Amino acid sequence: MTPSTQAKPQVYSHRPNEDEVMALEIKLLLQAIAFRYDYDFSHYAQASLTRRINNCLKKSQLNNIAEMIPKVLHQPEFFELFLKEMSVTVTEMFRDPKVFKELRNKVFTQLKTYSRINIWHAGCATGEEVYSLAIMLKEEGLLHRCQIYATDFNNQSLKVAEQGIYKAEKISEYTHNYQLAGGKASFADYYQAKHGYAKIHNDLKEHITFAHHNLIKDQCFAQMHLIICRNVLIYFDKTLQNNVLSLFNQSLLHRGYLLLGDKESLEFSKQKNNFDTIAKDQRIYQKISYE
Repeated sequence: MTPSTQAKPQVYSHRPNEDEVMALEIKLLLQAIAFRYDYDFSHYAQASLTRRINNCLKKSQLNNIAEMIPKVLHQPEFFELFLKEMSVTVTEMFRDPKVFKELRNKVFTQLKTYSRINIWHAGCATGEEVYSLAIMLKEEGLLHRCQIYATDFNNQSLKVAEQGIYKAEKISEYTHNYQLAGGKASFADYYQAKHGYAKIHNDLKEHITFAHHNLIKDQCFAQMHLIICRNVLIYFDKTLQNNVLSLFNQSLLHRGYLLLGDKESLEFSKQKNNFDTIAKDQRIYQKISYE
């Protein structure tokens, strides 16, 4: 081979910047997670996804996202830490009291017409809002005929929810929320305070089933009269939002109710025409389709 016919080294005209390198690292990390654990985070909202991955990176004291890939592949305990960072656990008892008040006034009155009531609280986090719901149902004389399915993909959060033990320092705030939500008794009737913690009474737990469920890939498991999923969809892109809302539509009985978070809406979703708006500000909808 003469010098003129020898292959020349390839020269790249584009040198990727740091953002492009990070985007590639995130893509490879998500592929590793999907391959190893069958969790697909590719349809999470990009800004939120990047922020949470970087938070995990800092807490793990790693140099770059690429270093997370072998740890995810070979250390299941590291993946659990990653899941904890990815899950949304911002919650409190009777969060947004007006929402609970509207549930009591506009939804529970209709649920009283059923002999058995199925409720799905998707993305229940550490359980504060699930117990808030149970308290209200009890006060309306409905809890004894309810089965509440409280689900999340974060097993650590589910363990906290099942225990129903919370820091007592939060109780004054929760009591105030309870009163604003139209509580009919004393909030102290529903927990036992001891050693700086408040333990939710067991009679509220009897009608709650806590279970692992991944909205990204798992299917419906019962026909529901009410589905609550607050401030979860905001972390998904439009494709995944529509998939999850379709799942909720399939899971609801005709005339069943759907409650979303204050920054979420059916307005621009494919499910818009399948629901009536019951309380616009509180994001309460009612299914009108038979699909």
